[in-house]
Amino acid sequence: MDTSKIIINNALKIFFGIVAYFFLMKVLGLENITELRLFNFLIVVWGVNSAIKQNLYRNHNNTYLTNLSIGFSTSFFAVLAVAFSLIFYITFIDFGLLGIMENSSVWGKNLSLGKVIFAILIEGLASSVICTFIIMQYWKKYKTNILA
Repeated sequence: MDTSKIIINNALKIFFGIVAYFFLMKVLGLENITELRLFNFLIVVWGVNSAIKQNLYRNHNNTYLTNLSIGFSTSFFAVLAVAFSLIFYITFIDFGLLGIMENSSVWGKNLSLGKVIFAILIEGLASSVICTFIIMQYWKKYKTNILA
């Protein structure tokens, strides 16, 4: 399987997983509980692990740097998709989300959409890098001849 397909498919899995999770939080009235937002890290772990695992088992490629770049790329595209969907959501559906964020102890006051998106991108990319390095510690021991 082409690595770009692996990256795109798993980035979409992460994106839809995070969107579904936040939609569920909204439906259940839990969007005010900031701590629950940390669960999206597990969704990123799941998607990045899936991408690296697919490259190992389908392409029989256990090159560390290749799998590391697949993990980074997968999470990068997922974070970009989440950021753009957040822009759309706040702009067209619920501008009040910025107020909810301002009232939480995590974000602080005087928020703008640009500040929130910048923070989401930085936080998302940082957690994605950490997530990818953690997952690669597990998968780096697998050899191609074991997978064949």
